[in-house]
Amino acid sequence: MGNTLTIMPREYYSEDIKIKAKLLRIQGYSYSEIQSLLNHPISKATFCWWFKDICLSDKAKSRIAERIEAGGKKGRIKAWRRVRQRAELFQKDIYNRTNLQIKPIDVYAAKLCVTMLYLGEGYKKGRVMRFGNSDPRIIRIFLSTLKIGFPIENNRLRCAIQCRADQNIVELESYWSNETKIPLSQFYKTRIDKRTIGIPTKRPEYKGVLVIYYFSYEVFLELKYIADIIYKHLISGLVAQW
Repeated sequence: MGNTLTIMPREYYSEDIKIKAKLLRIQGYSYSEIQSLLNHPISKATFCWWFKDICLSDKAKSRIAERIEAGGKKGRIKAWRRVRQRAELFQKDIYNRTNLQIKPIDVYAAKLCVTMLYLGEGYKKGRVMRFGNSDPRIIRIFLSTLKIGFPIENNRLRCAIQCRADQNIVELESYWSNETKIPLSQFYKTRIDKRTIGIPTKRPEYKGVLVIYYFSYEVFLELKYIADIIYKHLISGLVAQW
């Protein structure tokens, strides 16, 4: 028995459906709205054929344009949500993977961490360790790793705040004392940057810069020497690779 060519019949729409579709289009309804109201999955090509002789009023054109814009906005929102969901899953995966790699901070790791922080934000001259930053998280990490890595005596710690002229000094001192758990009795007088007089602070979350002092020449030198030794190891490793 030979192969036979089967021709699928074209979907039939009644004249009533066509008339209703045209009336809706004249009123400014979009293709998707007409499909929904008529409960028929009519193709765009069919609509174009039916509506080719229709002249739309300015009001109808405006309504269609508004519906297209609204539909596009919904599409953009959905796309943005999908992108955000993918980003959240990606970030969660990285966090979980990293969390498995990070081990509890021991003395060795703490010394490396506090040294790297000190290289970036610490004062390199003199005999007193001084470290300044405006980010409370950095301050907490510095203090925590400093106390894990070295036998720190709390009574040797001092703090000083450097702030802008329009900031509330009492609030800043209370804030940083709470963040560091260092009593206000160990805070020096807050210093105001005179260059900021008359210039309003634009970032409400900015709490000034906190400078931490630790009076131990031994700790200061050890931080310096750890940095020097790390540098020598890295340089020797790079030279070996070359």
